[in-house]
Amino acid sequence: MKGIIGSPALGPVIVGVDGSEPARRAALWAAAEAARRGSTLRIVHATDTDSRVLRLSGENIERIRRAGHELLRETAAAITEQYSDLHVTTEFSGGAAVPNLRWTAGLRGTVVVGNRGQGGFKNLMLGFVGLKVAAGATTPVVVVRGTDKGAERGVVLAAVRDEHDVECARYAACEAEIHEASLRLLHVWHILGSVGLAVTMLDDVEAIAGEHIHHLTAVADRIRDEFPDLNVQAEAEKSLTVAGALVEASCHADLLVMGGRRTPGYIGPTLGRATHSLLHHAHCPVQLIPRHGSGQGSDS
Repeated sequence: MKGIIGSPALGPVIVGVDGSEPARRAALWAAAEAARRGSTLRIVHATDTDSRVLRLSGENIERIRRAGHELLRETAAAITEQYSDLHVTTEFSGGAAVPNLRWTAGLRGTVVVGNRGQGGFKNLMLGFVGLKVAAGATTPVVVVRGTDKGAERGVVLAAVRDEHDVECARYAACEAEIHEASLRLLHVWHILGSVGLAVTMLDDVEAIAGEHIHHLTAVADRIRDEFPDLNVQAEAEKSLTVAGALVEASCHADLLVMGGRRTPGYIGPTLGRATHSLLHHAHCPVQLIPRHGSGQGSDS
């Protein structure tokens, strides 16, 4: 890692599999990520049979267990065939998927999930497990989407709102280094979101634009100082919607890194509107870096 001491350490990679095609793509992406990091890949399959033991026969439970172990074996074999030097472990659980993924990740692991699971409707853009893992994340989470769109772009994109996103930008810089890619820091804002429904005089608009550029520049300067060998581009963009601009930008990136909104004790949804939209509509994998405490900011 070329970044300075104190840069985030990219830990082991944990991926959840359930036999679906999105989970298979997530497993392959996770394997490539673990190989780039030089870390371990942990493949997790949870059947949630423990909570249904009174409703399922012993024969059905045993059948589900055998199928789960076979899925893990086949997934690990397929990955090892492509990444022979990668350290791969498997974990089977009769518990629920979400707590098992979190437990396996520990304090430093990155959890990887597909954009849609085995259950539910095929037209759902993000499965129940993926949404729950992302909403309750205390370590980085990657929702894999858009990996079948063609060649790599050589760009890691980071969404920057203000100086509180420095840590998120550091993660993105580390990812850019191991991907051998450039880093694009993008700050998106819109006038109505800044000044209310009545737009004021043009000099007020210019002052607001200057303030947004100041936030972006402060983050970009920190990252350039800490990662001097990394190609860092910083752009501020006006848009009618933050999410729409980021979705469009994701067409030209291999990975989108953004801060997840999560405050201890917060009651209600823990994903902001823009974050939620990106998890459903981005054209590349989305990595959420949990943000704790004050400075959660807004989606704009």
